[in-house]
Amino acid sequence: MSRLIVLGCIAYLVVGLGQLAIGAVMEPMVHAYGILYGDGGQLVMHQFLGGMAGILCAPWLMNKFGKKPVLMAAIGVMAAAELLYTLLPPWSVMLTIAPFAGVGLGMTEAVVGSFVIGASGEKANIYMSRVETFFGVGALIIPFAGAGLIEAGQWKLSFGIVGAMSAATFVLWLVWWPSVLDRPARAGDHAGEPHAPHGRSADATMPRTRRQGGLILTACALFFVVYVGLEMSFIHYLPSLLVASNGMTEASATLVLSLFWGAMVIGRLVSGQLADRIGGAAYLLATCAAAAVLFVLMTFFTGTAPAFVLTFIVGLMMSGMFAIAIVFANRAFPGATERTTSLLMACGGIGGALLPEGAGWFLDVHGPSATRWLFAATAIALLAVMAWAAAAARRTGRIGRVVAVEQSHSA
Repeated sequence: MSRLIVLGCIAYLVVGLGQLAIGAVMEPMVHAYGILYGDGGQLVMHQFLGGMAGILCAPWLMNKFGKKPVLMAAIGVMAAAELLYTLLPPWSVMLTIAPFAGVGLGMTEAVVGSFVIGASGEKANIYMSRVETFFGVGALIIPFAGAGLIEAGQWKLSFGIVGAMSAATFVLWLVWWPSVLDRPARAGDHAGEPHAPHGRSADATMPRTRRQGGLILTACALFFVVYVGLEMSFIHYLPSLLVASNGMTEASATLVLSLFWGAMVIGRLVSGQLADRIGGAAYLLATCAAAAVLFVLMTFFTGTAPAFVLTFIVGLMMSGMFAIAIVFANRAFPGATERTTSLLMACGGIGGALLPEGAGWFLDVHGPSATRWLFAATAIALLAVMAWAAAAARRTGRIGRVVAVEQSHSA
């Protein structure tokens, strides 16, 4: 199991680097190709669409070809695409490569995440948070690495570093494949899966709770749309808000993103243990409520120092939401780890693509102050969605207990 976690952390580190590599070198890349920023955004969109395809296809591919071939293919495609980026081919070729890079990145993230959750059992919160920490480390490192390479006139090596690390990850997974993934699934292997009384199959106890499980899954899907959309909107436009409202330079305003991702890394180190201590639903409700309060405070305290302090605390509060919500959904809807994980990550991708675009339009039309209120309203909506999911989970638990009692009486 420890080998799976180590390899999962390495894979997520590379995915974190790869997901943000284009943004880290967007400025020099646009100038080098003589294109507009909208063209650069098209490259990001192509990679995103490839990632969506990879995430959605991962469960079907694993059922058809097996776990190891699919993951090795995903990492291999990711490595090849990033190394091809380094060659700086014609722009039309870059746009052709981008979907393949997205497939590799998205499929690797979804497959490894499903592996960790499926094999972790009751420690899923802890292990998934640990793996997610390394995604945050990658997202924290790449802006600094990109800035250094830009200064040295070698910005294209940002892609080369990701490609080389992807190739190394391929070799590590190939040579040290975790044996825990080859074990046949047993009843109760899925975290939180209900056990039937008196030797009955788990499926026999679940018909009356399946619809409630579907409601929880729907709420969690919406949660991921809103959460990832809020996170991506916030980190994309916060520097712009600070430049427009506080007169900061672009370089200084960008430092706040490092503060945010640093808080994310710190928070993810403890979020799994905390969620296990108080319960996943309670953890998500508490952190969503805290985030909503913090975003509202940002609308009133707009100075530079409060913005930095509140951004750091927001990073701490949001740090564990992604991993804990995935585990929460899998426990509420057991027996379909690969499909559930892929669905939720795909929903997150949709939110990450659509909401920032809407936030950018809102900022252009209504200005910084109104955009801060937009972030606050979105955070409140996130809390409302989580409350819905938690209420459905509590109802599912009550129904499950009633079913167990009825079956024990009829046995």
